[in-house]
Amino acid sequence: MFRSIEVPAWFLILMLLFAAVTALDRVLMPSVRWYLRRRLERAVERLNQRLAIPIRPFKLARRHDTIMRLRYDPAVARAVLDYAREHNIREDAVAERAERYAREIVPSFSAFTYFGFAIRVARFLSRSLYQVRVGTENADALEGVAEDATVVFVMNHRSNMDYVLVTWLAANRSALAYAVGEWARVWPLQPLIRMLGGYFIRRRHNNPLYRKVLARYVQMATEAGVTQAVFPEGGLSRTGALREPKLGLLSYIIDGFEPGKSRDVVFMPVAINYDRVMEDRALIQANTSGTRNFRFSLKPIYRYLRNLVWQKLTGRVHRYGIAAVSFGEPLRLSSFMEEHQGQAETLGDDLMARISDVMPVVPFPVIAHAMTAGVRSRAALTPAVKARVAYLEARGARMQMPEADLDTVIDAGLNGLALRKMLQVQDDALILTQDGEEIMQFYAQSIAPLLVDFDGDSPD
Repeated sequence: MFRSIEVPAWFLILMLLFAAVTALDRVLMPSVRWYLRRRLERAVERLNQRLAIPIRPFKLARRHDTIMRLRYDPAVARAVLDYAREHNIREDAVAERAERYAREIVPSFSAFTYFGFAIRVARFLSRSLYQVRVGTENADALEGVAEDATVVFVMNHRSNMDYVLVTWLAANRSALAYAVGEWARVWPLQPLIRMLGGYFIRRRHNNPLYRKVLARYVQMATEAGVTQAVFPEGGLSRTGALREPKLGLLSYIIDGFEPGKSRDVVFMPVAINYDRVMEDRALIQANTSGTRNFRFSLKPIYRYLRNLVWQKLTGRVHRYGIAAVSFGEPLRLSSFMEEHQGQAETLGDDLMARISDVMPVVPFPVIAHAMTAGVRSRAALTPAVKARVAYLEARGARMQMPEADLDTVIDAGLNGLALRKMLQVQDDALILTQDGEEIMQFYAQSIAPLLVDFDGDSPD
């Protein structure tokens, strides 16, 4: 009974290895996960004490749990059954497809990555690329938002820098959850965006089942109080003007809202404007060629950072001018529902109008507006710009003009065009190339609604 049994050494090593793995999986790892989870919870508690809008538990839930909750949601289950019957597909196969959609959408938020890494990078990039100006922040309106309300920042989309800029500026308020298009589903952006709380959406090749899974995720997050950031235009502006709102995400929020039962939603309009949009040439080309999709590229950022390193080494730092952000009057969904019976089209138009009303006025678009009106001499440009600035100030526009005198600002704008080979200066004459004409139209459109009634000069 107690005789010795000889076993090969490799078999003994294998058994010990299996025992070690079992002990690690069943004893040590749960303890380590519990310990790390407790440390994370304490860190989030401390973080929430300094945030105006705390991070909600839904955002901190394990990704697998949220996926399963979404997968077995009654509305999704009904959509699975309807899709299976309509397309004559087995229900279990459709259910697997719904779960795949859920895995594609649901993020894996990391508070450490967001506040320990992303905010620092966003601050560095924003300050390196631009002089950042924050206009009317409407802090009183934000402070007046009920603690149990969900805040949704609604923004115009001028550049892919919008994500970076607003993430940093909102860092003292909350962690934002963005809806991100398919352009970012590349390594290393995809895992990073998931850890930052962003969720991916398909703008093409979707179907009723996918839309239902996406709608239920948006409704769950909204009902749970997750602070979100939405670009209702659905993509970058290719003309410089505000685009017509796309109603997908807004309609999901409205459809999931039950007056008197659901958590109230407060939409906070945010307007963003730039002296220079890094993607301006690509956007103009896409608009001219009729290309529907604009592919994201890191090349402009890489190119600028390379130039920035060289400029710091040579002691000549040049940025892209001013990037300005203004906050408009918030809109409560409960009030909107009472007045308009939940019409998504009306909500989209109202929010875009509020964004337009608080669009920041930065120097280069004012110069561009004057030149698109026919001003073609340096002597006439200064009074034309002054007239527009005076008109905008009189009507209460959100002015973000630099402290330098206007002639210096205008010269800097013209020098930038000349360096980009879009402008030639011959004596007093200003001669724009074809690219220069298009660039001027692009930037002038950003403030054109604020100057629609302006009639203060005539072409020379």
